[in-house]
Amino acid sequence: MVEKMRAMVLSELGPIETNPLKLTEIDRHEIQRPNELLIKIEACGVCHSQLHEIEGDWKDLGIPPMLPTVPGHEVVGKVVEIGKNVTKFKVGDRAGISPLLESCMKCQYCKEGNEHLCESMQVLGESLKGGYAEYVTVTEDFATKIPETMRPEYAAPLFCAGITAYKAVKASEPSKNKKIGIFGIGGVGHMAVQFAILEGADVIAISRNKKHLEIAKKLGASITITYNQDQEKFLQELKEKVGLLDAAIVFAPADIVTNTAIKAIKKGGLVVIGTIGKISNFVAFEEKTIRGTLIGSRNDMKEVIRIANEKNIKVFSEVYRLEQANEVLAKLKTSEIEARAVLVP
Repeated sequence: MVEKMRAMVLSELGPIETNPLKLTEIDRHEIQRPNELLIKIEACGVCHSQLHEIEGDWKDLGIPPMLPTVPGHEVVGKVVEIGKNVTKFKVGDRAGISPLLESCMKCQYCKEGNEHLCESMQVLGESLKGGYAEYVTVTEDFATKIPETMRPEYAAPLFCAGITAYKAVKASEPSKNKKIGIFGIGGVGHMAVQFAILEGADVIAISRNKKHLEIAKKLGASITITYNQDQEKFLQELKEKVGLLDAAIVFAPADIVTNTAIKAIKKGGLVVIGTIGKISNFVAFEEKTIRGTLIGSRNDMKEVIRIANEKNIKVFSEVYRLEQANEVLAKLKTSEIEARAVLVP
């Protein structure tokens, strides 16, 4: 008889206020291949992108690719069973999974160490294999070891928000005293502030949420500026306080913010976009560079865990029960979550 597990299942897209996620008993995942691990989930972070997926905002992009689905793509837990060919993990080890659940390992991207760009990449949380559940399976090559000392509610957000922040900061080409503006200080942005400071950059934190700006200041941001939808007023305040930026990183999922970031950098500057959106009013003669970024590779994930452990990266998280997923996502929608929420089965 197949064992069961609890999971928050999405069978129909809809506004989060209608509680589209239903607590359901489904078949527990089982090891199917000799290189797989079965992980008992200790915590799963709640990402804003899951809200877009659930409410149908990204339906035209094919996200989610199937229904029903179990969301959740930043997972940590304990290995409770291993396949016969597994050599990198043993039962009792702690492991995490980023959105990068699997890739082909044969294409140009995979061979270049950019398996997160693989056309065949599989995403955790876009099938019945998601983190809003009690168990999940993954091949050993796509799981990352985490120290025993890392608390689940601390470690889980590192596996999406953490790697997204790290990769975006790397893409901004940080250096000592470089002025980097971070637009959007939430679950991802508050970690980006820290990664950029570790590189010696002067961080300008920008958000419409005053609580988020207070967090950024505590984490070492040089300047904090409240985002103003009146673009001219915002740019004028920015110029008065710090001048034009050398680089900007955008995590706020709004096209107007991306447009403002492009105008906020100096000629020859760089904008890194860590969200989905359209680019407008780009003037080639200003020699500005716009660069996209998407999570990161397996090596990037290992580096995030190493840095977080050695440099004491702070992760602001709020813990909720698995069955509170709808409630948490509703709070995320109205900016009531200070940084990152974490679901615990």
